[in-house]
Amino acid sequence: MPLSLHDLGLADTGFSFGGSYIMALDSGTTSARVVIVDEFGGIVAQASRPIRSIYPHSGWVEQDPTEILASQIAVMMEVQFKSGIHSDRIAAIGISNQRETCVVWDRDSGQPIYNAIGWQCRRTADRAEALVAAGHAEAIRAKTGLMPDAYFSATKIAWILDNVSGAREMADAGRLMFGTIDTWLTYNLTGGLVHVTDYTNASRTMLFNIHTLDWDDELLELLDIPRSLLPRVTWSSGDYGRVSSEIMTHTPPITGVAGDQQASFFGHCCFEPGQAKNTYGTGCFMLINTGERAVTSQQGLVATIGIAEGGTVSYALEGSIFHAGSTMQWLRDGLGIISDVRDTAQIAASLPDNGGCYLVPAFSGLGAPWWEPEARGALSGLTLATGRAQIVRAACESLAYQSYDVLRAMEADAQITLDALYVDGGASRNEFIMQFQADLLGIPVIQSETQETTAIGVAFLAGLSVGYWEDREEIKHNLAHGQRFDPQMAPEVRARNLDGWHQAVSRVR
Repeated sequence: MPLSLHDLGLADTGFSFGGSYIMALDSGTTSARVVIVDEFGGIVAQASRPIRSIYPHSGWVEQDPTEILASQIAVMMEVQFKSGIHSDRIAAIGISNQRETCVVWDRDSGQPIYNAIGWQCRRTADRAEALVAAGHAEAIRAKTGLMPDAYFSATKIAWILDNVSGAREMADAGRLMFGTIDTWLTYNLTGGLVHVTDYTNASRTMLFNIHTLDWDDELLELLDIPRSLLPRVTWSSGDYGRVSSEIMTHTPPITGVAGDQQASFFGHCCFEPGQAKNTYGTGCFMLINTGERAVTSQQGLVATIGIAEGGTVSYALEGSIFHAGSTMQWLRDGLGIISDVRDTAQIAASLPDNGGCYLVPAFSGLGAPWWEPEARGALSGLTLATGRAQIVRAACESLAYQSYDVLRAMEADAQITLDALYVDGGASRNEFIMQFQADLLGIPVIQSETQETTAIGVAFLAGLSVGYWEDREEIKHNLAHGQRFDPQMAPEVRARNLDGWHQAVSRVR
């Protein structure tokens, strides 16, 4: 039984007049967002609400699933009031979501039996390390494309079953349901009629075989997770049921679901092998399309399902950078040398070069392609001439250097040479960083027109399913890009900069 609007303290907003649009839900880590998209792929209205994170112990991260649901429904209502576009004008709904975050709920009551365990939560690191120590890493990698880590959903599910009173018995009796946030939302939005996820979200659980496209019985046995908990898995563009009339009077269909990074990937129209996008958020998430083959990385990357639409799967390599926007926030909140992150571009551009100053932001270890969890950050090349501007510039450059390393690792693994990098996220609006990124890579860097690329991507998936857009070619025709940054740096300057960066990295390793 799903949670009702009465339980959540909300009411319906339905109202009817003509026209049609796509509604996209973007259920992120820090906010619940909704955008309404027109036939040209433009955003005509949007609304958002913040989402709290809960930190019960050091390294633990949780969220309240009922707050996530209530906030998402609230912004669905708010955007209708703000725009005058009500449920009778919504042709379809798409859902994108923070990936890996885990919810387990009672099949009868619809109530969560524990808070959602967030993707950042490290409480199950020991369990993941035990899988490696027991020799299971390569089998897990071969099946899922992932390496055992607390980041993924599997060990979070196992923790709930082993640590919540009565959970194991309820699971064995078939009384529990698991879902990532997309599944939790879909279940409740459809009035409890649909327990489903898509291939992209399933591929991030560490329980899903990305080659057979099914839950893997050997992995389920290894983690002691009953199959009865798990949702049905289907294409990212398809039938996910209709929104309950208690929530939207005219019950539009949910026809698109994808994890946030894969939704962004689709929003950039990275449909062909060799196309790549990078999202500059708190961290960076870079994906490159590897086509019909899942590439086993030799460079510390993971293989995942990138696109699952139109009856075909395109695989991707993904690399994660731990600190991007968080480095800019550290300049402001930790060092206090800037008052507004938006000032960093102008400060960095005020210097002709970095003066030999490099920041390696390994505040919580180095991510791909190094994977050095014990590494710690360092500011190197300091002289008496080093001041505020040099440190700001070094911080800005660090985003581009880290992304350079990941992209080169991807090219080596996939044996593909990129001809452009598509970018989105907050720091993609920093013109200094984007120009420096193009200079390092030697290829154009192309901004998305909007920062809401994730929502646009899942809107495209939802619209394709109902014929709102005919095919991918129409979507590409409608896609609008923002600013393009072409490389300008001399090769010898690029080589000198990269040599200095890699020397700085070697010191923290």
